[in-house]
Amino acid sequence: MRPFASVPPRRTTSASPSPTTTTSLSLLLAVVLLLVGGLALGLPDRAGAGVLADSLISQGRPATSSSVEDSTFGPEKAFDGLATTRWASTEGVDPQWIRVDLGPSATVSRVKLVWEVAYAKAYRVEISSDGTTWTRLATETAGNGGTDDWTGLTGTGRYLRVYGTARGTPYGYSLWTVEVYGTTSTTPPPGGAFTVVAAGDIAAQCTASSSSCAHPKTAALAQRIAPSFYLTMGDNQYDDALLSDFRAYYDKTWGVFKAKTRPVPGNHETYDPAGPLAGYQAYFGAIAYPQGKPYYSYDQGNWHFVALDSNSFDDPAQIQWLKDDLARNTKGCVAAYFHHPLYSSGGHGNDPVSRPVWRILYAAKADLVLNGHDHHYERFAPQDPDGRATADGMVEIVGGMGGAEPYDIETVQPNSQKRISGTYGVLKLDLTDTTYTWQYVGTDDQVKDSAPTYTCH
Repeated sequence: MRPFASVPPRRTTSASPSPTTTTSLSLLLAVVLLLVGGLALGLPDRAGAGVLADSLISQGRPATSSSVEDSTFGPEKAFDGLATTRWASTEGVDPQWIRVDLGPSATVSRVKLVWEVAYAKAYRVEISSDGTTWTRLATETAGNGGTDDWTGLTGTGRYLRVYGTARGTPYGYSLWTVEVYGTTSTTPPPGGAFTVVAAGDIAAQCTASSSSCAHPKTAALAQRIAPSFYLTMGDNQYDDALLSDFRAYYDKTWGVFKAKTRPVPGNHETYDPAGPLAGYQAYFGAIAYPQGKPYYSYDQGNWHFVALDSNSFDDPAQIQWLKDDLARNTKGCVAAYFHHPLYSSGGHGNDPVSRPVWRILYAAKADLVLNGHDHHYERFAPQDPDGRATADGMVEIVGGMGGAEPYDIETVQPNSQKRISGTYGVLKLDLTDTTYTWQYVGTDDQVKDSAPTYTCH
């Protein structure tokens, strides 16, 4: 158990000197500043180079971290503006990092860090436009805790992180406060970067009163990420997706942000005794049927999203709609999501029902396919509908760990690059005009997998 400091530790000065001493020191300091002031203004420094008058741009912004000690020390606590809450990483592990999303375009001039007892002896302050390639703004190699105030910085990007490489104590890394100062664009650029949270196979018939109930935890994680909107990849409510069950379970967790959710149905939505998709349609209404059918499309930035009902891929009307929709698309990047994956290493395995849709999407140069059904996380290298790895192929992600009981990995498929079972979580997708990447984030706020950055076709 780490010792807990009741207030943020800050560097303090020694006892006050006498008036005579103060006058002498002041005169000496004035001379020194005249001699070296020009040099000091040109270099980033800690608590010594004059604070710039830029605004605080990090407070309340979405944050992630490499790990957390437990759920009470999430990364958002370092950006909540409170001096009595903090982020804390897993103990005894190097490296660790905390990251904040400053918005589509930010220029950073100052970063202030207030360390708890568990401080970093060595760390870097870095900035990135895409969350993958990082530029160093400042480096500490002999940290001693307290407050580090880096001023005179010059950096432009969307994401800022503090990357700890050596702990100053046997514990972890812990920050009461991370304050980032600078300027941000008041209007995001047209079609600019945005974040989406996605998951499938969500609401088991349990509530937060049960410690083993997972969907309240994935919902809380999804809210902490604070995306532009949420996607679900089917099997939103178990077991038979009755309207009463939607209201009793899903609505209490993921339903909190229903208005910002773009769902699709899974096979469990077809089991409703009132009729296939009856409870699903009654609960979501026009949110799930914006174009009068359980399949629809919409745009965000330079992305075209296609939401499909894989329960009825044998319906000629849906297939013709898909072809027509893709023919009308004018966006440069295309993502499709539906329940049944064409490729999966889990218990359900490959589902050929999706192959004809894959062929249509592939011919339209679609980029990304999101699925559920198998209750694990898995990402695949770009491949064509016949499973051949190719640079112009589509990237498939299985994200069925939204709350239903996990499935084991059974038969690893060709082109499968990463598989995780038994860890509940969500996909955090970061998309720009021309690229996409994602992280699989567990309910403990730890990043379990980070994908490469892909360029849209």
